[in-house]
Amino acid sequence: MLEWPTLVPLPVLVPLVAAGLALALARHRRAQAVVSTVALSVVLATSVAMLLAVQDVGTLVVTVGGWPAASGISLVADQLSTLMLSVSSAVTLGVLVYSVAQGAADGDDGAPVAIFHPTYLVLSAGVSNAFLSGDLFNLYVGFEMLLAASFVLLTLGGTSARIRAGSTYVVVSIASSLVFLAAIALVYAATGTANLAQLPERLDALDDGVRLALQLALLVAFGIKAAVFPLSAWLPDSYPTAPAPVTAVFAGLLTKVGVYAIIRTQTLLFPEGRLDDLLLVVALATMLVGILGAVAQSDVKRLLSFTLVSHIGYMVFGIAVGSVAGLASAIFYVVHHITVQTTLFLVLGLVERRGGSTSMDHLGGMAKLSPLLGVLFFVPAMNLAGIPPLSGFLGKVGLIQAGVADGGVLPLVLVGGSVLTSLLTLYAVAKAWNRAFWSRPATVGREEETRADDDEAPGAATTLSGVGEVSQRQDAVERAQGVSALATEEDDEAAAAGALTGAAVDPERTPVEMTRVPRGMVAPTAALVALGLSLTVLAGPLLRVAEDSALELDQRQPYVRAVLGQAAADRVAPTTQVGPAGGSR
Repeated sequence: MLEWPTLVPLPVLVPLVAAGLALALARHRRAQAVVSTVALSVVLATSVAMLLAVQDVGTLVVTVGGWPAASGISLVADQLSTLMLSVSSAVTLGVLVYSVAQGAADGDDGAPVAIFHPTYLVLSAGVSNAFLSGDLFNLYVGFEMLLAASFVLLTLGGTSARIRAGSTYVVVSIASSLVFLAAIALVYAATGTANLAQLPERLDALDDGVRLALQLALLVAFGIKAAVFPLSAWLPDSYPTAPAPVTAVFAGLLTKVGVYAIIRTQTLLFPEGRLDDLLLVVALATMLVGILGAVAQSDVKRLLSFTLVSHIGYMVFGIAVGSVAGLASAIFYVVHHITVQTTLFLVLGLVERRGGSTSMDHLGGMAKLSPLLGVLFFVPAMNLAGIPPLSGFLGKVGLIQAGVADGGVLPLVLVGGSVLTSLLTLYAVAKAWNRAFWSRPATVGREEETRADDDEAPGAATTLSGVGEVSQRQDAVERAQGVSALATEEDDEAAAAGALTGAAVDPERTPVEMTRVPRGMVAPTAALVALGLSLTVLAGPLLRVAEDSALELDQRQPYVRAVLGQAAADRVAPTTQVGPAGGSR
């Protein structure tokens, strides 16, 4: 009979083995796609099975190579890590199906498939390894796996914009990795171990100043990776230049691995909460600076990149409150944000393909041109803004309740900041919806104004733009508005492209190549929209898992007991006994 711990290494091993196989099949695009899809499907099934198993049998632990946990590599699957694995596996599989369909539509003109599939699988393995890691150094290895893969994915295609953004990303990532590695060295020098189950007891025995310095070093490293202010300036310029599937998986997952690391270390290693006030200030600054940046954008990709930064602040808010309710709400919000942010960037990939741009100055009328894309954008956008009764609203309400229950001045200020950020998020996404999906294209509007001015002036027939050209463009808009969500008629596709992008139709290029949206790209996007909605329908069970995870984090002893045994767990005090005045921190 298969034992549950046998499943624990599979989310790391299966993608790595599949990456090698995909590389060997470099000349067989379809075979690569099959291998990648099967591998990530296995990872998803394994993650969900482990999530269900830990509800019944408790935390699952595997010590690699049979070495003792204290001196070897431990993989630990508790409620938090299996929940993160399940959600991340679902979105990585959805993004993979999207990218396969995009590659099939574009042929060999897009990103090199031989590189994409192995690299994407290594990224998935790195994310899984980070979530399952039972020691700081293995966590560092997981970060480096996903970061090395992300360097390649970010620069696929080799355009100047991608190389420039990739260079910034590489510099920032290397800097954060060096800080993390130095922090691990300091922790090991002070305690003699990097094992997460051993560290609580040994860190508790250190001088307060030393422990605070170690906590700061780890927070800086993870703060860069999570893109919290003021360590977030690199993100809005790095993500929008990548291909749509890459941007989607980056936005959904990479920063959340940093948030996960903050949650794990703050609760397990530093439960006394000495830096909670600092984290509250950082959370507020991250919310407000990020959302103000989003409001100022005219490109939807950059707008969403800034909202990504802003909403990291909500997660840090929950961590900084430090109560079980705050942690549970932060965990719930992480799950919500992974799903919704990934979905929105996939939808933008469809919009860019259909309309030729993500700039609000060049888009317009997309809701009439493609009602399905309008729905696919509108639902997750409202979820991101926190419109009731969607999961974004439920997560924010939980965080606000935790802040009010705390009763401190800073948490109450964060409550106000959270409400303001949510309202500004609604304004930002409503502006994007209005200009990109509801209003007519700005370029057409400007030409109509030019035509009106020229009609009143002498020599109107010889104006620079030409009345005949404007009339043709107006006709194109009218035809485009009658096109269905996924039009297949080539003439209508060409008209839609001309109307939306402001470019003349190239007779040498088939219209389908310019604007057609393959159904294989729409299907996984719609599935992720449905997954986001299911978080609302299944909010009760999901909140219970988040609360159980938060309670385990608060107690600390279940984690230590699963890895090192009861004797070691008895020597570790739960968070509620470590915090100020013996209460929750």
